[in-house]
Formats: sequence, C-alpha cells, structure tokens
Amino acid sequence: MNKKLVLLGVVAVLFCTAFVRAEEDAAATEDAVKVEDDIGKSRDASKTDDETVQKEEEAIKIDGLNVAQVKELREKAEKHVFQAEVNRMMKLIINSLYKNKEIFLRELISNASDALDKIRFLSLTDKAALGENTELTIKIKADKDNRALHITDTGIGMTKQDLINNLGTIAKSGTSDFLAKLGDAQSAVEMTDLIGQFGVGFYSSFLVADRVVVTSKHNDDEQYIWESDSASFSVVKDPRGNTLGRGSQISLYLKEEAADYLEGDSIEDLVKKYSQFINFNIYLWKSKTETVEEPIDEDEAKDEADKKEEKKDEPKDEKKDDDDEAKVEEEKEEDKPKTKKVEKTTWDWELVNSNKPIWTRKQSEIEDKEYSEFYKSFSKDSEDPLAKAHFVAEGEVTFRSILFVPKANPPEVFSNYGSKRDYIKMYVRRVFITDNFEDMMPKYLSFVRGVVDSDDLPLNVSRETLQQHKLLKVIKKKLVRKTLDMLKKIGKEDYEKFWKEFSTNIKLGVMEDHTNRTRLAKLLRFNSSNSDKETTSLADYLERMKEKQDAIYFMAGSSRAEVEKSPFVERLLKKGYEVLYLIEPVDEYCIQSLPEFEGKKFQNVAKEGLNIDGSEKTKEQFSELRKQYEPITTWLSENALKDKIEKAVVSERLTTSPCALVASSYGWSGNMERIMRAQAYAKAKDPSQEFYSEQKKTLEINTRHPLIKELRRRVEADQGDQTAKDLAVVMYETATLRSGYNLKDTSGFAGRIERMLRLSMDISLDEKIEEEPEEVEDDDDDSKEEVNADSDDGDDGDKKTEEKTAEETDDKEKPSEAKDTPIEEKTEDKSDTQEKVDESSETKKDEL
Repeated sequence: MNKKLVLLGVVAVLFCTAFVRAEEDAAATEDAVKVEDDIGKSRDASKTDDETVQKEEEAIKIDGLNVAQVKELREKAEKHVFQAEVNRMMKLIINSLYKNKEIFLRELISNASDALDKIRFLSLTDKAALGENTELTIKIKADKDNRALHITDTGIGMTKQDLINNLGTIAKSGTSDFLAKLGDAQSAVEMTDLIGQFGVGFYSSFLVADRVVVTSKHNDDEQYIWESDSASFSVVKDPRGNTLGRGSQISLYLKEEAADYLEGDSIEDLVKKYSQFINFNIYLWKSKTETVEEPIDEDEAKDEADKKEEKKDEPKDEKKDDDDEAKVEEEKEEDKPKTKKVEKTTWDWELVNSNKPIWTRKQSEIEDKEYSEFYKSFSKDSEDPLAKAHFVAEGEVTFRSILFVPKANPPEVFSNYGSKRDYIKMYVRRVFITDNFEDMMPKYLSFVRGVVDSDDLPLNVSRETLQQHKLLKVIKKKLVRKTLDMLKKIGKEDYEKFWKEFSTNIKLGVMEDHTNRTRLAKLLRFNSSNSDKETTSLADYLERMKEKQDAIYFMAGSSRAEVEKSPFVERLLKKGYEVLYLIEPVDEYCIQSLPEFEGKKFQNVAKEGLNIDGSEKTKEQFSELRKQYEPITTWLSENALKDKIEKAVVSERLTTSPCALVASSYGWSGNMERIMRAQAYAKAKDPSQEFYSEQKKTLEINTRHPLIKELRRRVEADQGDQTAKDLAVVMYETATLRSGYNLKDTSGFAGRIERMLRLSMDISLDEKIEEEPEEVEDDDDDSKEEVNADSDDGDDGDKKTEEKTAEETDDKEKPSEAKDTPIEEKTEDKSDTQEKVDESSETKKDEL
C-alpha cells in the first residue's frame, strides 16, 4: 500500500512540473510574438513621431529610477516656461557670447566652487551646516553608455524655489544683477549670500547638451530634480529621497558632436586648463590598468603540478644529483606562495587639480623652489626663471599676480614681433578666463610670463567682452610698472645675462612706450670707449663725465672696430671724452627717441652741433684759423665741390683724417642711411627717403693735415688747377666712404683713383691697355677622337679586321692630309703671334 502511495505521489509531481513548463512556454511564445510585432513595426518604417520622442525621453536615465519611474516623474513634474529675457539670453549665449564651447566645464566648476565657498562660510558660524558630510569636493564622472556627463559638488545646494528662481529667471542670476547687488552689500554676510547663485554661465551647458538635469539638496528642503531642454523646464521632488546628502549634481546629456567631452583625457585637459587653481579638490572618475599578483586557484595549481610530474618522467641528462645547494634552492621555491601576474582595470576617483594657487599665499611663506616648480608647471619651461615678482595691487582694482622673466627669449620673437602671445594667464577668482589678451602687456614685454587673478572682474563674459573692460587698462598699467621694477632689481651678473637676451626688447620699449621712457632709459646698456668688455649704463656714464661736458656723446656704426676708427671720434678720444658705441641696428633709433637723460642731451658726433673746446682762448684761436682757411673753404663749396656739399668748414673733431662728411642735425648719419636702404619692405624711390638721402652735407677739413695744406697752396697759386680739383673730388669721395655713406658714382671714383695711380707711377695717361690675342678654334677635336676610337676597336678584332681597317685608313689618307693642312697653318700663326707678344714685352722692359 505504501509503495502505491509513493508511486502516485511521484506521478503527481511529474504532472505538475509538465503543466508549469507548458505555461512558461506559452508565455514565452506570446512574448516572442510581441517582440516580433515590434520589430516588424520598426522594419516597416511605421514608427510615428510620438514614438520617436517617447524613445528619446526614455533614453534619459536617472540613477536609481527605471524608465517607467522617470516617465511617471515627468508627468507629475511642475512645468515652467523660461521668461522672454531668458530665451533671448539663451540664444545670445549659444550663438555669440561664447565662441568656444569648451568653456561650459569652466562655468559649471566655477559655480560649484561658489557653492562650496558659501557652505564653508556658513559652517564658520553654524557648525551643523556641514552635518555628517564634511568633505568639500567637486567630482566629475562620464557615462559613455548614456552619453552623459555628471558634475557633483557638496556645496550649499538649492531648494525648490532656488531652482525656479536661479535657473529660470535671468534677472535673479544675471551677472549685471549679481555685481550690482555685490556693490550694494553692506556686510560680509550680505556679500556671501550672493555667492553660489548660478549666473548666465550655467546656460553655456546648452552649447554641448540637448538636455540638462540638475539634482539638488539644500539643508532646508527636500531633494528636487530640475530638468530642461532649453525651451522650458520642470521641477519635481526626487522620489529616491536624499541621495546627495547635500549639494548639487548637474547631468549633461551631450549632443552627438560633443561626444569628445566624455573622454577622460579631454576632461582632464579642460580642468587643468581652466580650473586647476580652484580652491577645492576636483576629482575625475578614471580607469587605470595595473599588473597585480594573484594567488593561483587550486585547480590551476593542480594542473601545474601534473605538468611538473610529466617533466620529471622525461629522460634527464647525466648531471650531479648530489648538488646540495641546488636542492636547497628548489625547496625554497616550493615553499613560496604560488601566484600569477594579472592585468586588472580599476576605476577610482583621481585628483586632477594638484597644483594650488601659490599667489594667494604670502610671499614670506613661499620658498624659491616652490616658485620655480610653479613657473615650470604653467610655462612648460625646463629652466628656472631669471627673475620673479610676487605682489598684490590695490586701489581702483585689486588683484594678485606673479610675474616671471625667463632665461631665454623665444627664437621667433622678432620675426613675429607684435603677434599674439599667451604668456600672461588671466584668472577671475582662481578660474582661468583667457591667455589671449592682446593688450595685457605691451609688445616689448611679451616675453614676461605670469598669472593675474582678480576678484573685481566679471566672470561670466567672453574674452572679447572682458578685453574692453575699463579695469583691464588699470591692470595693464600696474603690470608694466611692476615688471620694470623687477628688472631694475636684478643683480649685476644676472642682468648681463638678461641684457644679452632681451636688450632689443628694452630698446624697442624706449621707442614705443613714451609713458615709461624714463624708467626704461635706466635699464639701457651700451658699449663704450671706457671699457673693451663691459657695457655701461647711462647713469654710470654721467658719473664719469667731465665737468664742462654738456652732452652725452655717441657714435653709431655696424661694428665696434668701425666706430673706434671713425674720424668723428678722433679728437674726443684724444681729449679723454667717453663715447658710447651704438653697434646694433636699433641703437640709433633708441637714442633718437630719448630727448635727454637726467638733464643731459645726446649728441651724435657724426652730426653738426659738436662743441668740444669751450674756453674763450680756444674759441679765439679757432676763429683766426677759420679766417686763414676761408679762401679754400670758399673754393671747395663754390667751385670744386659746388654740387656735392652744402658748405666746407674748418673741423673741430678731426686730428689724423684730412676731412670728413658731417650730416645736419636732422639728417641721416651714415649708419642710419645704411639701415634705411637695407629695409626689406622699402619702397623704391620713396619721397621721404629721397629727401633725407639727397640732402647735402658739410665737409669738415683738418687744417693740420699735409694734404689740406698742399691743396691750400695750389689753390692760392691757381684756382683753376685741374690737379687740385681732382684732389678735392677724391678727398670728398674718400671722406664720404670714411663717414659711412655710399658713393653714387662708384665708377667715376674708381677712374679717378686709377688716374692718380698712373700719375704716381709715371705711367702715361694716354697709354692704352694691351689687346688680347685671338683665340684658336679647335674644330678638328671631334675628328681626332673618332680616329682614336676606330683604332681602339681595331685592336680588339682579329687579323682580317685589322687588314681591312688598314686598307680603309689608306684610302682616307689623302682627305685627312687636306684637313690637317689648315691646322698646321693656324699653329704657325699662333706661334708667330706669341713671338710678337714676346718682342713687345721685351721692348717695354727695355723702355722701363
């Protein structure tokens, strides 16, 4: 009986199992049919626009909520429409205000930082404000599956009303309103109340996102979700409850073209570019691959043991099995835990902004090593800076700044002079704004690198708008003065290095910056007759000036050797005056831009106006000397050199040279004329250049020189003496060259020099140049080469070929003889000509 009951029970169990399986199969069949219908509907392209919109909405996922819950959430949410000014602002932001889309992350991180600042400020008076969540951080996480980017902070958060007011009404969150309220605030509490409100920068999210979801939790309210597609927005209570604890999370569902902002490297680069100096830690959810050792499973260990046993069974070579040391090592290896190396990909929060803004700290608290590391981190320079300046500027605008001078000038600095530089980085409240300011520093100081951080400038505007801000001009003015003060404080050895690299920059500054010309003049260094190696400053020159010296003397040229041998410095050096040597192309431009230095004017010794001897007795002697040589000076200016010079005068500056050509006070010196004619973009026959170059100059003569004395004797004897006129013209042309000018008639000058050489060597002026002998034409070279080629070929053949070639050669002897005849005649003619040349040369030798 019991057996029957057991059997019946088993049958019943099997029956029930079969029934359940049948129901599951039926349900699966129905599901399969439904899926097939849906696929068929898609395949037949019968989907409606409503279905498309529905699927797009369902694509937006919120952590902890499924699709149905999200759909229900949207149905219960309060719908709002942006105000008209918000819509206009949205279009303005998307289309024109922000030309660079990547700044969206900068704006959102800045807003998060403001929210963290506020909760930290509140916690000073209310310790319960932070609660259990004392960590003040910003975290960024990319969700590639849902094409979403999440920025989460643990700041003050927003209530439901804050979400509606701050994100839906531009008047509550606009930058102009924010700055107006900030100016009207009477206390620090009122000011901090304004911190953390979202400005217009929040709407830059729509540059890269189709939809934005903001989840926020304030200590005084529940957690709410704000969602918008830039056309309208909705606010609803979060059904998940308090998941944030405190703070806000902004989720951007990116457009297809913005998918690059989901890459970890791209996000990290943007954070380091714009927000690396934010006061709070910024973490990025990143993956990294590591090689780790893991213990081997029992099954794997068993397999390895089996393999070892198989190897032991294999025949072994004859070795010393009694090696005790080897046995000990094997035993030790067996005792070690068995592990294997495995590559693992781990995800974790990684700190991105490790560099902190050292400019916010006191200078006394920062070591030189920290300055160097900070300089290298943002300038990408491998060497330490040559000089630095750390300061806080107060007044109309308050800002902090650190400026650095590099050791080397960029190689292309003058080939692209005036082009945009990105060496000064502008921050507003530690948030990077731009490094593309054209007027942040003048062109001549474009090598200076540094950071400027101000709390007085508006943050939520573009570079183009900020560049026109009036406070920026005040910042520029203070930066230039602080830079010049920094350069002035550089030590002597370091300044020599600086001058080698940046001398041209400072000289250009004298020419371009009239406001700071006096400060820049103190930084100038020039070569001088006082020292062969060291340069001198203008201040040091003034200390060495003679008592009655009323001007700073300088001479410009292409090299030191040229200016030292110039006739213009002869008398000055002989009397012990110091002369500045301007041997760089920009030097003379620079000095011309300086009207004076500490009351002393500059005097170009190659121009008119040079007065060396100031005593009354010397002036009387010089006046008498002028009267004695008045006939020759008059003859030179009115007769011999009438169309070449303005006038001829007795010189005060010459000692060894017979004469020199001196420019007028406003004319070109020889050095300046050379530079102007060498301009790559100079216009041919430019009227302004022609005016200066065609100006007649003054010829100064040295009355103590024997050539001038001989010229005076000849002129007094006969003013029509042609030799005297030629001598005067040659002296003028040599003076032109010696003074640094170019000769217009170089061939005429060469002819006159040749004439003088003939006379000095007693060679007749009418003696003609010997004619060249006629050249012999080598017409039969080709025929000779052919004959040689034929003979070479004959050597390689057999005897019959040689005989045949010989016969052909005999047949051609007569015509070849006829051809050889004129060659012999030409050779004879050539020998005759050579004999004539030899005879004529012997005759000349006898005459000499």
